[in-house]
Amino acid sequence: MKNKKMKNERTVKIGIIGLGARTEVLLVSLFAIGGVEISAVCDLSEKAIAKIKDIFTANGKIPPDVYKDYKELLQRSDIEAVMIPTSWNAHLPIAADTMKTGKYAAIEVGGASSTEELWQLVHASEQTGAPCMMLENCCYARNELMILNMVRQGLFGELIHCSGGYEHDLRDSIAVNVESGFERSIHNRYRNCDLYPTHELGPIAKILGINRGNRFLSLTSTASKSRGHGLFARQHYGHGTKYGDIVFNSGDVVTTVIKCAGGETITLTHSVSLPRPYSRNGRVQGTKGLWLEDANGIYIDGISPSIEEIDMAGNPYITHKWDPVESFYEKYDHPIWKDYKDKTVGGHGGMDCLAIMAFLDAVRNKTATPIDVYDCATWMSISCLSEQSIALGSMPVAFPDFTNGKWIKREPALVNKWSLDTVHEECFNVND
Repeated sequence: MKNKKMKNERTVKIGIIGLGARTEVLLVSLFAIGGVEISAVCDLSEKAIAKIKDIFTANGKIPPDVYKDYKELLQRSDIEAVMIPTSWNAHLPIAADTMKTGKYAAIEVGGASSTEELWQLVHASEQTGAPCMMLENCCYARNELMILNMVRQGLFGELIHCSGGYEHDLRDSIAVNVESGFERSIHNRYRNCDLYPTHELGPIAKILGINRGNRFLSLTSTASKSRGHGLFARQHYGHGTKYGDIVFNSGDVVTTVIKCAGGETITLTHSVSLPRPYSRNGRVQGTKGLWLEDANGIYIDGISPSIEEIDMAGNPYITHKWDPVESFYEKYDHPIWKDYKDKTVGGHGGMDCLAIMAFLDAVRNKTATPIDVYDCATWMSISCLSEQSIALGSMPVAFPDFTNGKWIKREPALVNKWSLDTVHEECFNVND
């Protein structure tokens, strides 16, 4: 997706720290969109480095400079930004070190282990002025952006409740990869919380204006018993074996309820160890309407079908009918997707590209990122706060205010096409 402004814009030079499977997916998008040069990469693993070099060569690209010490990469004066798709336990301190060198940092999704590491991230950004953006691709999903557009146009009325989830059968990767040191396996083995909250929460937080006039106040979290991963591991390794009898601490279904300063509530569900199709279980509900992802439906009062019927006793009643989500595309599709829907490239249905392009646009123009360090800290804190709540018998736990009160009256968000706060039609034209 290109527009007149982007055609002659300069190339951004970036580095990548961490060369695992997620980096391989990111490279598909980075190679597709152009306007970026990957000048250096870093990893401790020779095998990972060799694989990434092969990917560059196979795509007709010159392999970048290679480092094993990420701090050496950060000393490169020609690199403006660094993508950090490393492990959950590593990406936050690396992002803080990145910002301390004045470079833009882009982290991948995941939950935090402590609020302390999140405060360190926030302080690094505040002290240096360098932005940190989470590459939360779901914020740029087509339906989520359309719902944002409809909410801002008032179709949903006053917002009351939202929900979302990460409900994904991952037993075949988590339950049988403890021995390999797979990070998700280890976290599911030792922790009991919502380990992966940002896919569903990111879009909801933007729709609710979190950190800009609204904030999360408190949460309660409850975990079910843990059976799914253990049963799958036993089937794979066999009963009586070291890994077949392994115990996973993470509950099969973790339910978190958040209370917002504006009075709204949010319900999040994390479930990756039971059989089911994938869903982010999105729901946005207000005084005038409702979007429900799993119904693929939207109901807007006064617009969607309401049919009067007669029951068996002859009494009239009203049946409310869903409108399919697709029926709203023509009028309310976000301007980003009006052109991009026919030109999607990269991973996750094109969402990866949009998130990366938004990040690169901020780096190129030395502006704020559409997902900032306060968003990163707030969204990622769900994991450690839900862990505390569960450990305390589902007691309420207060959210830190990572903005230190700035959420009450923040400076206006940047006006550009990548904004996730407001839809700026004036930033688009027919050639976008």
